[in-house]
Amino acid sequence: MKKLIVLLAFANGLWLPQSSPAEEQLLDEIVAVVDEDVILRSDLDRTMANIIKQFNARGIQLPPRSVLERQVLERLILQDLQVQKAMQAGVRVSDAELDAAIERIASQNGLSVPQLRAAIEREGQRFADFREDIRREMLSERVSRGWAESQAKVSEEDIDLFLASNHLNQGEVKLRHILIPVPANASAEQVEAARKKAEETYQKLVDGADFASLATRVSAGQKALEGGDLGWRPANQLPQLFADQIQSMQVGEITHPVRSPSGFHIIKLEGKRDSQQKMVDEVKAQHIMIGTSELVTLEDGMRTINEIYEKLKNGEDFAKLAEKHSDDHASAPLGGDMGWIQPRQYGERFAQALEALSVGEFSKPFQTRAGWHIVKLNGNRQSDVTEEFKRQQARQALLERKIAEEREAWLRQIRGEAFVDIRL
Repeated sequence: MKKLIVLLAFANGLWLPQSSPAEEQLLDEIVAVVDEDVILRSDLDRTMANIIKQFNARGIQLPPRSVLERQVLERLILQDLQVQKAMQAGVRVSDAELDAAIERIASQNGLSVPQLRAAIEREGQRFADFREDIRREMLSERVSRGWAESQAKVSEEDIDLFLASNHLNQGEVKLRHILIPVPANASAEQVEAARKKAEETYQKLVDGADFASLATRVSAGQKALEGGDLGWRPANQLPQLFADQIQSMQVGEITHPVRSPSGFHIIKLEGKRDSQQKMVDEVKAQHIMIGTSELVTLEDGMRTINEIYEKLKNGEDFAKLAEKHSDDHASAPLGGDMGWIQPRQYGERFAQALEALSVGEFSKPFQTRAGWHIVKLNGNRQSDVTEEFKRQQARQALLERKIAEEREAWLRQIRGEAFVDIRL
């Protein structure tokens, strides 16, 4: 598709009309062939300009342009491969999803979408290019995470071992990372060359080199262009290699190069902080539901629930009415008793009804997609993290760790299998 766009643009004289044909060719030369797609000089230059602005804003020293250009091109190649995989798998990002993502970006920057557009265009970018960049980032994220999630499995035994090792509550850490890559099926000489480069890089850091600047120049990690900044992450969701390294580290320390299948890693621990204790608001509730269906219309359901509501106001027993009339087959035999629940686990409308009640009160009839409801509040409490919730936390932590590891492995795989012809 990109090739077609370029040809049409040339045919209609849309690329810089005042430039000569030679200048047009120079601007839009192909800098890389990636399987069935190409990356153009204009793509690379636009991304380079954005990265340089980010570096300058963060005060990070820029590496030589040739080094930065190679890093940026490698990121574009990896993104292009992911987008191709997404398209092949039928993964799509709708215009509505893209609009919502751009609204979030604008909001995070304290802007409206028109203000964001104006700011982008003031910097010399086309808003259409910005939208396409965001769409491609969303496609890349979806296909890579989707594949990793399909491979990441967490067993009950994994959770038991995780909880037994007391890894659940380790707070959060802020890390920087440098990866000196080792190719798949590397020879002994290639491994040794990477090890030597990693040791040289480590020594430069020990001698006082700036980690962020060095990461930008030499790292092959996904966050190289952010100075290797991995940000704040729950310690128990880190890849196992990283988690093992930081256990005994102090803030500011840097690890010796550590080997993994992808290469040699150098990690800097920039910060630690405790995660807050998890408390859960719960309510004890009773419930009467009149379900709606093809046989029971909304009007019929409303009539029935209003009749029950009048009986409740006249003093009839909630449990007996629930047992007799409720279509909630789980709670009806128990007199409508739902036990202790988190209010929002049954939806926002259900939570709103409960939050408006005092203990002992029952609600007016209200409607959800399931039908008509009356709910009674019998108690409130705030619970510390239960064993069940701890297991959920452990499962999520392990899952995120495995997803990160699987994603990294998949990216190495598709990069290694791809036909890539770099023409810089």
